[in-house]
Amino acid sequence: MRTRLTVSQRNSLAVLGGMPVFDQPLHVGRPNIASRELFLARVGQMLDRRWLSNNGPLVQEFERRIAEFIGVKHCICVCNATIGLEIVIRAAGLKGEVIVPSFTFIATAHALQWQEITPVFADIDPATHNLDPARIERHITPRTTAILGTHVWGRPCPVESLAEIAQRRGLKLMFDAAPAFGCSDRGRMIGGFGLAEVFSFHATKFLNSFEGGAITTNNDELAAKIRLMTNFGFSGYDNVIYIGTNGKMTEVSAAMGLTNLEGIDGLIAANRHNYEAYQAGLAGIPGLSLVPYDSAERGNYQYVVVEVDEATAGLTRDDLIKVLHAEKILARKYFWPGCHRMEPYRSLYPYAGMFLPETERVAARVMILPTGTAMSAADIATVCDILRTSMAHAAAVRLALASQPTP
Repeated sequence: MRTRLTVSQRNSLAVLGGMPVFDQPLHVGRPNIASRELFLARVGQMLDRRWLSNNGPLVQEFERRIAEFIGVKHCICVCNATIGLEIVIRAAGLKGEVIVPSFTFIATAHALQWQEITPVFADIDPATHNLDPARIERHITPRTTAILGTHVWGRPCPVESLAEIAQRRGLKLMFDAAPAFGCSDRGRMIGGFGLAEVFSFHATKFLNSFEGGAITTNNDELAAKIRLMTNFGFSGYDNVIYIGTNGKMTEVSAAMGLTNLEGIDGLIAANRHNYEAYQAGLAGIPGLSLVPYDSAERGNYQYVVVEVDEATAGLTRDDLIKVLHAEKILARKYFWPGCHRMEPYRSLYPYAGMFLPETERVAARVMILPTGTAMSAADIATVCDILRTSMAHAAAVRLALASQPTP
């Protein structure tokens, strides 16, 4: 159980010498479990069958129900989204250069570089944090074979604009949809855009399968190739007809995924309730802007994203991260500092930042606050109160942080 100090029990922020407000850490993405009972029932059935992997009935059901939920022809579940990206990139025959955002999780770039394909980083729209179509064409060369977009925060990429560029320039279009399960674009569920999309069901995602992912596509030929590649290239017993790897999802992961899929409405409702509580609690705090979601679209509200304007707030994003961490509120910097400033990319492309001004500006401003079913309304009110108090004592906070030893 998590406890908080009352106002009378604490006389100062922790960075100013007070006690941390929480006795246990608040994490950004603590795993959700929709129903322990249903999950354990599925595990019992799985053990009775003694079918633990190799395309078992739970994986088959999970694939079928995801495809129905999204409205696509094919869903292939995989052991994790990174392997899913690697498989679909290879299955689609990408090579040379592929345009990607730098403002994304590092796996998006690694999935390309791992296969000796050059990720070419294009800048983002500061309003959406997604790839900016206006910045893409300058990066297209004779070696470019595809555009790989990320639906950042679950907010859809400018799909139509990217599709127009891809078609006109003879490029393939795919999406890293890791954060976007259960989200829509113009009323159509994410998962059916481009040649293929890849979801993550990692433990920190709002819908998790312990660890796992899924590739969705409407392309019959591509789906057949992906299925072969996910299982070593086997087509029936003792018959390998294509190069492949081991990307299979296990039955126990599918059991968790199915259980959470059945409870998805409740998980999303909890996320949305938390988002609206933050929206109310952060209102009027100078220098803090909550990234909005389009209420006309379906969304999973998985991330509570705040941009910090140092000039107005009097504190930087990094200052506020230190304040929150001192209180055991483990806010995060996503996707700091941008893929282009991580290895091997910062050594391979040392001047990439010159073409990514918005990426660098947004990456320096964004922080993610804890949410999910483990968070209570009182927890959220306390987080907001700490942020408000920090702004009110910005000068003292800056002085205290300046006196801390450099790690």
